[in-house]
Amino acid sequence: MCECSCKDEKMLTLDETLEKCGHDAGNLITILQSAQEIYGYLPAEIIYYVAAQTGISPARVMGVATFYSQFRLEPVGKYLIMLCKGTACHVNGAGVIETAICDELGIKDGQTTEDGLFSLKTVACLGCCSLSPVMMINDEAYGSLTPNKAVAILNDYRSREEGGAEA
Repeated sequence: MCECSCKDEKMLTLDETLEKCGHDAGNLITILQSAQEIYGYLPAEIIYYVAAQTGISPARVMGVATFYSQFRLEPVGKYLIMLCKGTACHVNGAGVIETAICDELGIKDGQTTEDGLFSLKTVACLGCCSLSPVMMINDEAYGSLTPNKAVAILNDYRSREEGGAEA
């Protein structure tokens, strides 16, 4: 981050969060959540900035950011697909759902499509066991998935993009 007064709008928004949290190390998770909401992920320079502003070592800030699965250190696509691989989902076919998604999008877990539209991340549990197998795309949950249903959902998102409508 530059040391001059050339802060951009995102940095000023993050500074507002730091002021609300009082630059308190006890609020690190809240601060990182805010930073990720602002930037879409946690860039390395933001890790260092948060460390400097809170008095926490960069290694500790990075440790928190890498410990919790909610935090991302790389940019993700417009639509983040979180596919549950918990016990209920696993038993009910999450593996074949993952294969269908990967085949459809041409990516693997942790990757983003070349057009930047979709990212896939498998997670341990989404807490929607009664809907298994389940995936979330951003904040929307989709349950009782089959490979065909999962692909249809992805194609619906693509169609919305091509039509210019918001998903």
